[in-house]
Amino acid sequence: MKLSAFVLLTTMAGYALAPGVSTASTLLYTCLGTGLCISSANAINQWTEVPYDAQMSRTRNRVLVKQTVTPTHAFMFGTISGAIGSAILFYINPYCGMLGLGNIILYTCVYTPLKRVSIYNTWPGAVVGGIPPMIGWIACTGTFDVGAILLGLYLYAWQFPHFNALAWLLRPDYSKAGYKMMSVITPKLNAVVSLAHSVSLFPLSFAFYYYDIVSYWFLLDSSIINLYITWFSIVFMKSGDQSARKLFFASLIHLPIYLCLLLLHKQDEEEKY
Repeated sequence: MKLSAFVLLTTMAGYALAPGVSTASTLLYTCLGTGLCISSANAINQWTEVPYDAQMSRTRNRVLVKQTVTPTHAFMFGTISGAIGSAILFYINPYCGMLGLGNIILYTCVYTPLKRVSIYNTWPGAVVGGIPPMIGWIACTGTFDVGAILLGLYLYAWQFPHFNALAWLLRPDYSKAGYKMMSVITPKLNAVVSLAHSVSLFPLSFAFYYYDIVSYWFLLDSSIINLYITWFSIVFMKSGDQSARKLFFASLIHLPIYLCLLLLHKQDEEEKY
């Protein structure tokens, strides 16, 4: 629930940041549709991973593992919520609908099975996390434009230091369940990838200014918190478990502050001319 709420927050931020005409009803439907798509992806993911969830301390208390919900119930819930959520997003905008439905398919049919095959599962998994704020932006503007792409790229990049730090802490669980994670198989690459994507936040922040989405003050403010997460990524690359925990919490701090700064320095239409 916490992760789902976090993802939904990025959808709302995308809607609020967009330059289109905002309405409470469209925001409500966007959140409802996206939330149902998130629920669908999570339910189907857990439905497919019961044998592996049972082996990990982090997931062994999930309802399907404890058999408090039947597999049929979970699958039907995931299918119906996904269909309704996608339909709501299609009603708002065809782009939103395609992104919502595509995200369910990407999460359940690509990312989930790829975790047991290749360390490169994290890349499509990061795409999944980058799509919700794009849905919010497009729901407000009605167009698939550069602002939506930049928001998606930010969330995509942010997820590597966030998830790779968490994956490092969960190495024993992932190894026990047979998942092919960078933190287990290539620990050095796990840290290098985290640092590389932390550094990529600097040019992405400049791009928000370059395309007149935010004012130049955002360059200063965002640089401070980008340095913050980059520093912890450097420390993570040099050391071990304690630095991973610090990087994970640094990423949790970085995301809401970054989104708030985007909203704070958002360019009004009049200011662009």
